[in-house]
Amino acid sequence: MKTWKKRTKAVHAGIRRSQYGEVSEAIFMTQGFVYDTAEAAEQRFVESGADEFIYARYGNPTVAMFEDRIAALEGAEDGFATASGMAAVNGALTSMLRAGDHVVSARALFGSCLYILEEILSRYGVEVTFVDGTDLTAWEAAIRPDTKAVFFESVSNPTLEVIDISTVAMLAHAVNAVVVVDNVFATPVFSNAIAQGADVVVYSATKHIDGQGRALGGVILGTRDFIRGTVEPYMKHTGGSMSPFTAWLMLKGLETMDLRVRAQTATALRLAQLLESDGNLAQVIYPGLDSHRQAALARAQMGAGGTVLAIDAGSQAAAFGLLNALEIFTISNNLGDAKSIATHPATTTHQRLPDATKARLGITPGLIRLSVGLEDTDDLLADLRGAIDAACSQR
Repeated sequence: MKTWKKRTKAVHAGIRRSQYGEVSEAIFMTQGFVYDTAEAAEQRFVESGADEFIYARYGNPTVAMFEDRIAALEGAEDGFATASGMAAVNGALTSMLRAGDHVVSARALFGSCLYILEEILSRYGVEVTFVDGTDLTAWEAAIRPDTKAVFFESVSNPTLEVIDISTVAMLAHAVNAVVVVDNVFATPVFSNAIAQGADVVVYSATKHIDGQGRALGGVILGTRDFIRGTVEPYMKHTGGSMSPFTAWLMLKGLETMDLRVRAQTATALRLAQLLESDGNLAQVIYPGLDSHRQAALARAQMGAGGTVLAIDAGSQAAAFGLLNALEIFTISNNLGDAKSIATHPATTTHQRLPDATKARLGITPGLIRLSVGLEDTDDLLADLRGAIDAACSQR
């Protein structure tokens, strides 16, 4: 399997077949497991084998298939599937941090990630230093000999800044800090995060892995020692594990993810190029455009710009007018879906941030995040141009 390409691993890795030899992965919808004898139960709790399970909160055959498959795809030794993407972020960080530890984090983060770092970790005595993630000098200055971990989104939400994984990892590893990367926007298709120096990679499987708006899920990926020795004890006792049915949905999502994400990315690039050439928007942000500040880094790190772009309509009124005029793009706050989605971060996903913080992060009143789906490119372009014209007429 080590020689297989990513698309092959996404279909075949981690399969466990029952005695019935099923083609599609089985859903083991059970919360518990039985033992032949009391002695066997005792032994299972002392040490479980690779295909021995105790309780669904600890592990399940369907969930294990998903964990093995996504780990193989990412190039990680192991993974732990979680109930949501935020359960993955929280589990990866909280499981290894204690009062007095120091974390350095990029400032540009999804609102809930900021909440974990600013509110939860600091509440329990973890010191967090925030930096401009694109400023390598700032990372170098903030990382201390006692820094326990660094955390960042490889592509930030929603302003699409690209963080240099290799260089930040080199700086962190110089003091033996753990590098935790939220890699949602890069997707497992374009990810090389572990090869580039990440120790731990987290995904919201809700996004591109499911890709069809059906279920919440997440996964933490890393070394076997970290996953089973640090993450698993925390997650199984605090209850953030993935359900068997969700794991089955995610397995089915992985089978088509490569095809979906590459098609979505091609459309996103085309839309970004055409919208930028129109000149009717204050700004078009997309890592695949030459005008993006980290375009060269995005090409080197991911090889593509991803499925999400951002546009600035110039004001909140213009942004709302544009959003309300859309017919194909749906107004929601998810991304990575087969359906194209438009989001106004300043009033939804990042609304709790103070205005000064929004301004510093580039989350302007006119900013709209566009997650590109699987619809026809010409239809999406016509939808956006019609909405832009409608918004311009309201200025």
